[in-house]
Amino acid sequence: MTGKLVDGKATPRGRFPHVKVANGFAFVSGTSSRLPDNSIAGASVDAMGTTSLDIAVQTRAVITNIADILASVGASLDDLVQITTYLVNMNDFGGYNAVYAEFFDYDGPTRTTVAVHQLPHPHLLIEIQAVAVLPLEAS
Repeated sequence: MTGKLVDGKATPRGRFPHVKVANGFAFVSGTSSRLPDNSIAGASVDAMGTTSLDIAVQTRAVITNIADILASVGASLDDLVQITTYLVNMNDFGGYNAVYAEFFDYDGPTRTTVAVHQLPHPHLLIEIQAVAVLPLEAS
């Protein structure tokens, strides 16, 4: 079993890998829209201090981050078999679901979406954990 940090991705906010490969599967740790410089895609603060958070931008960034993490172990979004999504506010479900549908359909991974009280940064609206089966040539 091999855990891996992926170059070009935000460093985890704890001692855990971006992805762990075991028995032909890739287990992707909870992934957010944090960028390598620790800024957050879909989060901005204007000159007056007003915070704007965009679930669509954050969702797209999370799924893109997962795609990059999977690519680092020879897999892709097509190899996902299961996703668990954590939303801070279920009022964001519609926006999340619309972006999700840009990437996946009924042939995509199984999915569970739950509401959580908070995530590790107040500007994060979403985090996704995923499991992919590795293509035979990658395992």
